Amino acid sequence: MKYEATRLKHGYTNRILTIDLGENSIEATELDPQVRDYFLGGRGLGLYLLHQATKTLTKATDPENPLILANGPLGGIPQFPGTAKAMAISLSPLTGVPGVSNFGGYFGAFLKFAGFDAIQVTGKAGRDVMIVINGFTHEVTIEDMPHMDESFDVERMVDEKFTSAGYDRRTIAFMSTGIGADHTTFGCINSHYFDVTKPTPTGKGVYRTKQAGRTGIGTVMSDKGIRAIVTLAAYPQGENPYGAADWERAKDAGKRLHKVVKEVDPTSLRMSRKGSAGLITFMNKDEYQSLPVNNFQAGSDPRAPQICGAFYEKHLFEHRGMDGCFPGCNLQCNKGGWVTLVSGTHTGNKVWVDGPEYETAAGFGSNLGIWNPEFILEANWHCDNYGIDTISTATIMAFIMECFQRGFLTSAEIDGLELVWGNEAASFEFIHRLARGQGELVQVAGQGMLQLAELVAARYQSKTGVDPRPELSLFAMQTKGLPFSFYRTHRSLSMQGSYAAASDIGAHHAAAWLIKSDLLGAFPTFEEKAWALISYPRVRLGNDNLGLCKLPWVDVFNPESAKNEGDIHINPASQEIYADFFNAMLGTDMTWQEIFAQTDRDINLQRVMNVMRYGRDTSGFDWIPDRAIGPTDDALYLTEAVYNDGEVARILSLTAEEVAALETTKKRDELMAYRKQELRKLIEVYYTERGWNTSGVPYLDTLHELGLWEYMTVQAQGSIMALQD
Repeated sequence: MKYEATRLKHGYTNRILTIDLGENSIEATELDPQVRDYFLGGRGLGLYLLHQATKTLTKATDPENPLILANGPLGGIPQFPGTAKAMAISLSPLTGVPGVSNFGGYFGAFLKFAGFDAIQVTGKAGRDVMIVINGFTHEVTIEDMPHMDESFDVERMVDEKFTSAGYDRRTIAFMSTGIGADHTTFGCINSHYFDVTKPTPTGKGVYRTKQAGRTGIGTVMSDKGIRAIVTLAAYPQGENPYGAADWERAKDAGKRLHKVVKEVDPTSLRMSRKGSAGLITFMNKDEYQSLPVNNFQAGSDPRAPQICGAFYEKHLFEHRGMDGCFPGCNLQCNKGGWVTLVSGTHTGNKVWVDGPEYETAAGFGSNLGIWNPEFILEANWHCDNYGIDTISTATIMAFIMECFQRGFLTSAEIDGLELVWGNEAASFEFIHRLARGQGELVQVAGQGMLQLAELVAARYQSKTGVDPRPELSLFAMQTKGLPFSFYRTHRSLSMQGSYAAASDIGAHHAAAWLIKSDLLGAFPTFEEKAWALISYPRVRLGNDNLGLCKLPWVDVFNPESAKNEGDIHINPASQEIYADFFNAMLGTDMTWQEIFAQTDRDINLQRVMNVMRYGRDTSGFDWIPDRAIGPTDDALYLTEAVYNDGEVARILSLTAEEVAALETTKKRDELMAYRKQELRKLIEVYYTERGWNTSGVPYLDTLHELGLWEYMTVQAQGSIMALQD
């Protein structure tokens, strides 16, 4: 398909690319201005497109389930730090509800530069194909391509194809996945771009990858037969290249945030040296106990410094070159390094690894009882190459290891694999088998935590006559079917509420990463904890709508924020800078609170789509496993006995001596009952603040007041009306 070039206006192209692989049709459609202005872009626009394309009974594997990649109006603008983000949206094969995952790199920006605010792909090709969006020739094509199991083979093919045709690597950005997405429900999508600055063993320049990892959207991509989506584009030129309402003001906002990052990061978190893996040190502190160890059984370990950001900084990260995942971001937190592989078909090869981020370092490190940073780097590389989510993979592996620990599994039941704490060789082998779907238990593990727990339970019950499901449910770490990301939440009620209810995609931290602020005392009262579940998702998910990275806001504390009244942890001084950037680009005059309050629209739309699937059971899915709440057995209670006894003394109004006289089981039962009661109360208050009923269903008044009702399908309106109190 040929299409006409368009100039950006207020950061928008005002056009969507729609592709039906089944019909082999391609169309460039105008973005409805009302839809654009209401949902803004990115996550919000993607959820709206998904809502319009699907029905209550639509499944992730149905042809009509769209794969949507969407940028936002503030994305792709190098004059402001952290504008790399775009969103992948589809029904999740893991959960059945809308799956959303943000990703960095150049793809979202290049999609915009090529002429589109979003791409929506439906149908199935029935063969392996590559979609090419050429912003130079203004043409979109669907091309057959040979089947390739590995994402980095796709990378080499794309590079050879387009560089041989005369395109500079710096004008190429693309999405890919691999064989792991074929055999699991948690396939990821790699976002590739060329970093001309990074030294290599043979010169300079390497392709780097960021991931749309969560919710299995890579599996949707694979199911449609798409192995790659390529954009070729050049940066807009001219006096006001991105169509800002006030370009000078927009650039000034960028300069101000650049200054904050430049001055603050080197003396605080040092993201430019440690990346997000530096967070391990904070979570591992004795007073926080928030680093998951051995499937969240413990919250700290003296070996954690072996896998912390400081170790990577000194020994493994390559600091030369540019470590931003888009030009103009001086936070430079996209760290990586070289590792020589010791497993798989590429054994002996020295490869570049982007990462590990905190989640991957904690998941393949402390949560598996493995303290080898090079193991973590290699596991990271294999998952990227196979196209599988590192978080889901590591959480499922930890569940299996605990099943070994507690006698629910034997090596014979996993084809001789001894997947126990700290076993690096077995862990590598499991990843390789998982990607290829080798072995019955491994194949079921690829379907997700719920299916795996059911298989383990059925096998154990057939052997012993004992039903282990109640015990397995305590430590099968998932919510709504999505495996947990890596924060142990025993000491953060706010984060428990985040995992349980504020994250409608399941157990992920993107919507409401509250644990650090909570541990630092930002929300001392119950009411403040409940309000944080409203206020922080507005900002975090609002950034997903706009095309912005959260890290320059959340991980670089602006000293001016300390002068504000109220919650300084939301970094209000930097929020003012973001508001200036937004208003300058879009020609509005809004406070940062008003800007991000608009996120309530897509938060409620996602809740509506969850309700369409869950019905009257919606609130039942807003919960977390006991392991995320507190000690699930007496032995675990005793590992933190001093803290836990103090909590029991406070709860029961007893002296330390009176608590010491109680049996451990009694103390643990009291502690767990109290924490569950507090979490239920928090969720109820959250529902009330959101304008939802006790079943977690939005009230009609809420939807009308937001103006959302008119954007909902007739079927959705009927579903919500039928579930009003």
